[in-house]
Amino acid sequence: MLKVFALSLLLLSMSGCTALKTQSLKGPGWYQVKPTDTLYSIAWRYGLDFRELAQWNGLSEPFVLHPGQQLTLLKPAQVPQTGNVKTAKAAPEPERGDSKESKVVAKPLTPSYNRAIRWHWPLRGKILNRFASASLDRRGIDIAGKIGQPVKAVADGKVVYSGTGLSGYGNLIIIKHDNIYLSAYAYNSKRLVVEGKRVKAGDIIAEVGLGKNRMPMLHFQIRKQGKPVDPMKYLPNL
Repeated sequence: MLKVFALSLLLLSMSGCTALKTQSLKGPGWYQVKPTDTLYSIAWRYGLDFRELAQWNGLSEPFVLHPGQQLTLLKPAQVPQTGNVKTAKAAPEPERGDSKESKVVAKPLTPSYNRAIRWHWPLRGKILNRFASASLDRRGIDIAGKIGQPVKAVADGKVVYSGTGLSGYGNLIIIKHDNIYLSAYAYNSKRLVVEGKRVKAGDIIAEVGLGKNRMPMLHFQIRKQGKPVDPMKYLPNL
């Protein structure tokens, strides 16, 4: 009798796992949200405009995500077919309804609210590596510094990511300056701001740490509509 009961539990467990797997959207174009993710960090990882990523997934500010939630990384028309799986949601979203052909209601992209950004240097030091969009490690610039040296916000904005969840960046901070531009500060030894904090140009947000080559440095990036651009074309002349 005990063996029969144990076998029943095992079968129930296996069937539960199978059902869970069928609810997961896998393959190119899909992403499963992790506990440390934000919409901005996901967009950053895949070189996407955060506004478009939100639009494709029917998200509006403050862009709340839930661990396990499935996001499409492609325009709706480009999303690959997923067989019998129609939807996968980490949390109820009553406004979309429960129809079999659930559609994403895309909101129009809002214009930039910061018409003229006055850029400042995040750190004064020797430029170790310059921008090269074809190289994953050079989608920004590396600036030499000293361990613990203050890292400053390059313009007014809001901290939209502060963490270590993006591989290859160490302690990373991402600041949203408007609906077009983001800046990022990597390899920090300390992060001094949290997500949601508003900062002014020149505010100290972190302290310099060690880069991949174990040299004290800051890796700095600017992205325009999700795409890396050469920071030297935006920062003032030294």
